[in-house]
Amino acid sequence: MAEQTSTGMKRTLGLTGVTVNAMALIAPGAFLWITYQLQAANVDAAGNSTAPDMWTGIVAALIVAFLTAFAFSELARRYPDAGTGSAYYFAEKAFLDREEPHHRRWARLAKFMTGWAAHLFYWVYPGVMVAFMATLIVYIVQQLAPGSGIANLVSTIPVQIGIACIFSALVGFIAVRGITGSTNAAIAINIIQLTALVVFSILAIIFRSSNPLNVAPDGWYHPTATSIITPHNLSGLLFQSTIAILILVGFESSTALGAEAINPKRDIPRGVILSLVIQGLFAYLIEYFAANYALSNKLVGTAADGSTVTGIAAAAASGAPIGDLAKQIGDALLSGNGFALMIILAVTVAIAILGTTLAAMNTGVRISFAMAQDAEMPEVMGLLHGKYATPYFGVIVMVIVSAVIATIGMVGGVVTLTGITLASNLGTFVLYALICGLTVVAFVGRQEFNLFKHGIIPGLGLIVNIVMVLAIFIIGIASGGSTAQATYLALGIALLWLVVSVAYFVISSRQAGKHIVPPVSAMQSGTAGD
Repeated sequence: MAEQTSTGMKRTLGLTGVTVNAMALIAPGAFLWITYQLQAANVDAAGNSTAPDMWTGIVAALIVAFLTAFAFSELARRYPDAGTGSAYYFAEKAFLDREEPHHRRWARLAKFMTGWAAHLFYWVYPGVMVAFMATLIVYIVQQLAPGSGIANLVSTIPVQIGIACIFSALVGFIAVRGITGSTNAAIAINIIQLTALVVFSILAIIFRSSNPLNVAPDGWYHPTATSIITPHNLSGLLFQSTIAILILVGFESSTALGAEAINPKRDIPRGVILSLVIQGLFAYLIEYFAANYALSNKLVGTAADGSTVTGIAAAAASGAPIGDLAKQIGDALLSGNGFALMIILAVTVAIAILGTTLAAMNTGVRISFAMAQDAEMPEVMGLLHGKYATPYFGVIVMVIVSAVIATIGMVGGVVTLTGITLASNLGTFVLYALICGLTVVAFVGRQEFNLFKHGIIPGLGLIVNIVMVLAIFIIGIASGGSTAQATYLALGIALLWLVVSVAYFVISSRQAGKHIVPPVSAMQSGTAGD
């Protein structure tokens, strides 16, 4: 029988379980399909596309992710008893473990800031995935029955909202049943999507190399392979990376599984790095290279104004540009079976979106559970299911929030989809910056302090994450048009989240008689909560 921890949860996860749950959240097979349109549609302040820096933007986001992943792994190794708290627990312990009272007094404020950022990330992110699933379902139906009554019906906003609500409830139902079932699903999902993306990438490279459509040399979006991997514009690269971080987040989610890991001190740090190496460094760089390598002016689409567009503009106008590209490649290389290839890929993407939404819910509700146990969130968020020992009430609330976020994302097309994506990413960068800073706080002045591991790496991580936050604010707003609209929506969601969080924090502190930042005398006498 699995060991049951003090949280009421059971220790059932080994290294494989920890890693694949994080890998399911990263889901490269899904994100190539669902974010390529957002990346293709992005423009700078002059109205020029930033899509040439799509691949290099992912590299920049990978650098940010690896610096942060190392900080997460070091904190997980130092605090294996974090349980479900993850970053929230790290924030408190980093300050409470200091000997000086004037350092320890900042523990509660630090964990509030970290908990707020984690919730902006983990509670908006599932809603983004739910919106993408509704968009995918609409695309599939339109491809299966173009121009039919059912295709027109699913294209309406009310029906899309209904699809989102049903999907959100389905994921919540699976999440309530426990992390073990989720792990088995994650293993299957990762195998399916990795196989699919390898097949697609190989076909895309063969398509470009054989050129069956007789694309002229200047008809390819990138004239050479080196053009894909070469930076073109710094601001374009930075803003592409602010979108690309969405496809990489998830490596840190394994740190919320400490209460369910058999050996958290060993397996949680390994799972953090392994998931990012396999999904980020390997899968994304290959598949995004292949997709950009195969894109040409032979890809045709229809813009919002009804005009015919080609190449990257067609990708920006399509609800599923990778699906369109798959049809083109399959027709040329697989004896006219492009439609079948597209449907197969779409099904694997749907499965992968299910997995990443499930992993995000599992992580988000566990952090909320830890905060509820610490009396920093409403007590009901800490209720466990009698049979499955999962925070079921938190799942119910997240299902509702995800449906609301998805609704916002669908009502305005690519603009609002980008907006909710940037809102989640803003929470990501703030959380990652805090974690890098907390790593320095946790180790500096201690015997095990290593300048490179606990100073330089997290210091660089702190800097680059702050740069990403500034990129969302400055570049996004300065770009004007739809990019600025998406940025303002993201900032509005983040501000609302902050106001609600601060209000609850202040009111609950007063009711409980707790200091937000206790005086030094209280820390010395052990009455900080009074």
